[in-house]
Amino acid sequence: MLLDAGCEVGLLDCMYPMWSDVPWPGPVRFGTGPYPKIDIPKPHPLTHIPRKFSRYGLPYDLVKGALMQLEPPDFVVISGVMTYWYPGLISVIHLIKSIFKDSKIIVGGIYPTLCMTHAQENVDADLIIFGPVEEGDNWKKISDFLGIGAQVPDFRLYSSFYPRPNFSIILGSRGCPFACEYCASKKLYTNFFQRPIEYIFEEFLFEYNRGVRDFAFYDDALLFEPENWFVPFLEKIIKSDLRVRFHTPNGLHVRYLDKTICNLMKKAGFKTIRLGLETQDFSSRLDTKLTKDQWDMGIKNLFEAGFHKQDIGVYILFGLPGQKDEEVINTIEFAKSYGFRPHLAYYTPIPGSKLFERAKSFSMYPIEIEPIFQNNAIWPCYPGGFSWEKRSYFRGIIGH
Repeated sequence: MLLDAGCEVGLLDCMYPMWSDVPWPGPVRFGTGPYPKIDIPKPHPLTHIPRKFSRYGLPYDLVKGALMQLEPPDFVVISGVMTYWYPGLISVIHLIKSIFKDSKIIVGGIYPTLCMTHAQENVDADLIIFGPVEEGDNWKKISDFLGIGAQVPDFRLYSSFYPRPNFSIILGSRGCPFACEYCASKKLYTNFFQRPIEYIFEEFLFEYNRGVRDFAFYDDALLFEPENWFVPFLEKIIKSDLRVRFHTPNGLHVRYLDKTICNLMKKAGFKTIRLGLETQDFSSRLDTKLTKDQWDMGIKNLFEAGFHKQDIGVYILFGLPGQKDEEVINTIEFAKSYGFRPHLAYYTPIPGSKLFERAKSFSMYPIEIEPIFQNNAIWPCYPGGFSWEKRSYFRGIIGH
């Protein structure tokens, strides 16, 4: 959007091997991880947690050195992602201010959107954006601040800033039509909208022609109303006879896995299937997305389309407020009974979600006051918090 508005833009992604002389672990499979990391001192609130605290990505000193070689930019735009990662955001801001004393800083992303007051009190930025840049008057605020006076450009995705991408993403929609109690999607994106198929396929071809063969879908509701773009996209892939691998790291809604969808996905080249099971107790769920009959029918359709058990992983929610171990164990065994690999999705208490009020009463931490306690790695709503013994116990049940 900045490029379309006439700005000169440079990107520093600290989770990407920007420089050839930086040691970087080789990808495991399909271009995924791992990332280099270094242990750093724990923030004071987390000193009692029996886990290491690490910084992932490019070495701090190399990032600082690279920035010092640049001409001072007029503006630096920084994205704050998870709420509990805000210390990293503040660290980057301090670094920027120490090098570019006259550059203005704009901050946006998930953290300031969900923790607005905390961000206003703790983030030393010249402009803080709450919510997506393309919603409301956010783009006007940004363009006015930059002095470019631009209208909202078409929302396109290109990763031309990455010279040697091993993978790329596909995003066909923003937001989610559902309102699950543990999710804050409605606060992050007030509206659910699906993008034009022409844009999506154009972006895909741009990456494909650069040699990318692994693509991950980042949609929150990939299969919702698939006739609008998903089905036409898959039909284009099949008709073009392109050899690619598609992955769904976000859990798919099993209720929408009909025969047509499953057959198209298989023919188009889907390799990684992740399903949102969450719990095997279909009568008592935090959402209304799935019944037992819908689950069985979706699984049947996947198998009949030619998918194998090893292609499929199942997400199971763990550490919900008031959740009993028995529920998690039963759900693990339920997933394994189909031959699927269970993946525990550790619960994150998210400000703005319906479940957050209940989470506050079950957590031993002041999760509303201090976002660092919202980190799912510390099991913020599990009785007693994180435990290596309990972690080993559940991993033993899963089988790894």
